[in-house]
Amino acid sequence: MPKQLRFSVLVLPNVPWPELLRRCRQVEELGFDSVGLADHLVDWAGGKGPWFELWSQLSAIAQATTRIRLATLVAQIPLRNPVLFALQALTADHISGGRLDVGLGTGLEIDPSYRMMGIENWDAKERVARFGEYVEVVERLLSQEETSFQGRFYKVDAAALRPRPVQSPRPPIIIAAMGPVMLGHAARHADIWNSISFAKTFEAQLDETRRRVAAIDKRCAAVGRDPASLRRSYLMFDPTARSSGGTIKYYESEETFRQMVEQVIALGISEVGFYYPILEQQTPMFERIARNVLPGLRAAYK
Repeated sequence: MPKQLRFSVLVLPNVPWPELLRRCRQVEELGFDSVGLADHLVDWAGGKGPWFELWSQLSAIAQATTRIRLATLVAQIPLRNPVLFALQALTADHISGGRLDVGLGTGLEIDPSYRMMGIENWDAKERVARFGEYVEVVERLLSQEETSFQGRFYKVDAAALRPRPVQSPRPPIIIAAMGPVMLGHAARHADIWNSISFAKTFEAQLDETRRRVAAIDKRCAAVGRDPASLRRSYLMFDPTARSSGGTIKYYESEETFRQMVEQVIALGISEVGFYYPILEQQTPMFERIARNVLPGLRAAYK
């Protein structure tokens, strides 16, 4: 593998706060490298349970953990001005002692957050067009002493965020990208490219991701970037979980997990992400996998 293999867990904030904090601590104790935190106003998939705000929960989790990296997976650009976002990221970088990964994406048009908040729900084309300016503003603010920017959508006038980030020159930037233009943004700006496939079968997901890996390599070459310099992150989504009552296939057994993850790694993915178990009865297998399978995978792909 061109980069050290890492494993992350997406912990959705749809449980009471004590349980959410317990899960994040558990993910750290089990040896995972990163915990991902989602960014919505409410559960966009229709759940009626709790839902906590991204930066507030991340800062609290940072205080309750010591080692694990914390990723916004991913923050959606319609919800915040990019300068405010950069300041929130800078603050969280200091609170966490330099353990922040800054994940950004366009957000979802079907998310009810925009209607509830009374803000404009940009169409997909505008989201992608805005994204390039947004991430450039954030990157500059976190990297430079002072930033001015005049774009089509965003303007920044001599903005200076202090102190400078703990991480040098800035926290790593994750860009969630699947379409051609967003892949171009990732090739230009990302330290980590993140993707997910919603295809209906695991085989179709692998095929779709294989094509995207080839596409991001071409995008990197087009902007003069060594493709090997871009870490590739993939979140494993189980399209059958909802119809099966919440059972996630890759938590069926240690061997099932190993076989599925090895196929993902073979695509050139160096960071594999998983959902925290939906069903309590799959938690023991989740724990066994962390203890018994992940160390062997790390050793095999050094």
